Amino acid sequence: MELTLTNLLIGITAVTSILGFNRYEMLDRWMFMPYRIKNRGQWDRFLLSGFIHKDYVHLLFNMFTFYFFGRVVEMFLAYTFGQLLGGVLFVAFYLLGIIASDIPTYRKHQDDSRYRALGASGGTAATVFASIVIMPLSDICLFGILCLPGFILGVLFLIYSYIQGKKGGDNINHDAHLYGAIFGVVFILVLSPSSAAMFVEQIRDFRLF
Repeated sequence: MELTLTNLLIGITAVTSILGFNRYEMLDRWMFMPYRIKNRGQWDRFLLSGFIHKDYVHLLFNMFTFYFFGRVVEMFLAYTFGQLLGGVLFVAFYLLGIIASDIPTYRKHQDDSRYRALGASGGTAATVFASIVIMPLSDICLFGILCLPGFILGVLFLIYSYIQGKKGGDNINHDAHLYGAIFGVVFILVLSPSSAAMFVEQIRDFRLF
């Protein structure tokens, strides 16, 4: 297997997540807890929480998704900015995606001592949506059954995440998905404004049927 930055990030996340499965002290210190961040100044939780997961299923789902879409973004940045700078930007993009996606959650739950979250969903969502901007017509399949062009599925996902985030109560941080996705789109458009025109050009003549 080729050693790419995507694979390297997956490897690091897999190791730290597996270590944390049976280490309560590690989970307790790394988990995203807005109340402790505010009252104890543990700001590193914004980043550390993206490198631990609830279980193998949670880890596999996030890393499986990141594997397929991360490489698209990594290659795009390398092609646009060169191998070295593109690589630095890609790692920064992923880490900032994890951090930025949790800022609204922090603001919402900073006084709730019981709230906690973990996982790389924010960074993964940022990666998926950055790849949608780059390749909007590429199909994304849900559970290998329903396949739709990325930009259509992306819109549906944003609507779903927004609604579920307002409802809450299902122990899933939908806000991280939503704001991670938004960050991914903004990041690519800021670095490569021409991507907006290319996006429009690709979907302009699209016909579903």
